[in-house]
Amino acid sequence: MAKFSLLEVSGEGCANCLTLMPVVSRLAAQRGIPVEHLEADENSAARVQELRIDRVPTLIVMKDGQEIARCTGYQPEEILELWLDARLGE
Repeated sequence: MAKFSLLEVSGEGCANCLTLMPVVSRLAAQRGIPVEHLEADENSAARVQELRIDRVPTLIVMKDGQEIARCTGYQPEEILELWLDARLGE
């Protein structure tokens, strides 16, 4: 059985990131998916570059440790829920 996880990348002072974080946590918890949070700052610059993050917020769906989908920018909860469910069905 595939193991899914969600990587949430945000930036300090990003209003959209702060708005989205509780929504992502709730949606992931409802689906039993672990969420890893990565703050894009000087301490994480190498990982952010490795992941090719060019703006925040960015959500990355991982399946068995490999990226299968990403979503950048703010999305309304309803759209995010549909997007996430579609990715988890892959």
